Formats: sequence, structure tokens, C-alpha cells
Amino acid sequence: MVNHDNDRNELLRLAGLATPMALRVAVTLGLPDRLSGDGVAAEDLAAELGQSPLALDLLLGHLATLGVVERTSSGYRTTEYGANLRADAGNGLAGLLDMKAAGGRGELAFIELAHTIATGQAGYVRRYGQDFWTDLAEHPALRESFDRQMTQRFRDQIPGLVAGFDWARFGTVVDVGGGHGRLLAAILTANPSMRGHLVDLAPTAAGAEEAFRAQHLEDRTEVTGGSFFEALPAGADAYLLSDILHDWDDENAHRILARCVEAARPGGRVLLIEAVGGLGAQTEWDLVMLVLYGGRERRLDELRDLAAAHSLILDSVTTLTEQRSLLEFRLQNIP
Repeated sequence: MVNHDNDRNELLRLAGLATPMALRVAVTLGLPDRLSGDGVAAEDLAAELGQSPLALDLLLGHLATLGVVERTSSGYRTTEYGANLRADAGNGLAGLLDMKAAGGRGELAFIELAHTIATGQAGYVRRYGQDFWTDLAEHPALRESFDRQMTQRFRDQIPGLVAGFDWARFGTVVDVGGGHGRLLAAILTANPSMRGHLVDLAPTAAGAEEAFRAQHLEDRTEVTGGSFFEALPAGADAYLLSDILHDWDDENAHRILARCVEAARPGGRVLLIEAVGGLGAQTEWDLVMLVLYGGRERRLDELRDLAAAHSLILDSVTTLTEQRSLLEFRLQNIP
């Protein structure tokens, strides 16, 4: 016999907003970090943080139910489980939940999901009055938090991304929108004969230069501060787009690919590392990409068609991790 009450309760649990918002507010206030000692009384904590004593105590009570904090004789303290939400936990959760950081701020745009589904347009624009990337450009703290999030994103997957593909086939690779260069640095370290050139917006590119110097790769790397909607460094063997196209709608994805093709030498390759629909991409992230950026996790046929408009032929698909595949495109020789 089907237990409809259990089904109802599970669906209500999935749809409820109280718990996810409680966790986000806790991280935004820095509670997992502040409560790492022996315990702090809710009244004292409220005075310190400028919060309502009654409301903060209710929030802490729910966090205790969740196991994130626990009551002690002196107040509340973070549990071992809750320590995963600390800023120094090294897992990226704090950046994704902190509503003052790019990740946490961006996810609040899901309040506009109905608008996104009705129009196909990013909910972020409706909520904040401008697109995600303009927001980052105007708020350096958001840009910095986003760069940290992107560095964290690949941390555990980089070994698989490097080991799962024959990068040494290419003497030179341009990492288009390569962030702080962690992936490119790992590729070059594993393949000493290669050279790399990273392109990203100036503030991010400066961080990449520092990272390459720290890993003693400055002799084999170049860094250009600029947009991938502008001319790219020409003549490389391969142009790498790692988690780039899914951030953009088709119109802008075409613009990015066009720049890669313009810059590529004869016989050059365009390499896409993406979470591909049907090949590891999670349906949840389809919605994340759509609401935040107007993009999506495209299926293999969609990526093939997108590239074909630029005379790019799909040569191979390599599964690198559970989430990501590498699609290798070659530039068709046109007489």
C-alpha cells in the first residue's frame, strides 16, 4: 500500500525554504566560524552581530535541530558537522551559501524561476537589474569571491582532467577564460614540453600570473588580461574552453567560438571541457545555468551543431570525470 503521507512529507521537505535559508543566513553571518569555541549565548552573539536576540535564538534553535550547532552550558557552539560550513573548511560551501558572495547572491535569483521558465531569460537580471557578469565587474568583492569559487570548483577534478587526455600532443594551448590558472598549471606541470597562454579579465589574470610564478611556470606561460569576446592570442595548437560555453546563451556561445576559430592556426583544435547533457550533467545545473546566466548544460548534438556553424568538426569525446567530458573539435580545412 502506498503511503501518501510519507510522499507528501518528503515533497514538502524538498520544497521547504526555511532550512536552506537558515543555513544561508548562518553562513552569511559567519556563525559556523564565530561559534567554533566553547559556546556563546544567543543574547551576547546578537549584540555582537547587531541582530535581534529573539530571532537569532530561534535561528540557532533550528540550526541545533539540524545538527549544525549544539547547546552548551554557555550557549551555542558549532558541531563537527557544522564545521563544514566554516570559511576555512576548504570545501567551497561557505562561498556558495554566503549571500554576500557571488555564489550565494546568485542563487537568490531562483526566486525568479517562474519568470525564467516563462521567458527563457536569466532570472538574475530581473532580480538585480543587470546580468551576472556586469554585477561582478562593478563589485570587486563579488569578482574575488567568484574567482575563489571557480578555483575551488575544479580542485578535486583536476587530476582526472589532466590524466585523462593526451595534452602533450599540443605544443601550445590557450586557456580561454582560464581563471587563476590552476588547470593550466597542472597541465603544464604534467607536460614539461608544453607552453600555455591564459586569457581572462584583468583582475583575474593578475591572480593567474601570481599563481604561475608561485609554481615556477613563468617561463612557459603568458597571461593576457582581456575578454574572450575580443581577439585571442593567435597561432596556438589548441584553444581550451573549460566550463565556459554553459555560462552563455547560444548567441554569445557563437561569439566565443568565432574568436577561437579566428585565432587558431591551420589544423588547430578547440577543446571543450563541459558537463554534457546525458553524459554526466546534472539536471539541477541546467536550471542553475539558466537562472544565473541564461545558459545551460548542452547535449552532445547541441554542442556539435553549435561548433559546426564555425567549421569545427567533432573528432572525439573523452570522459574525464563523472561530471565532465572533453570534446575535441578540429578546424575543417576550407579550400
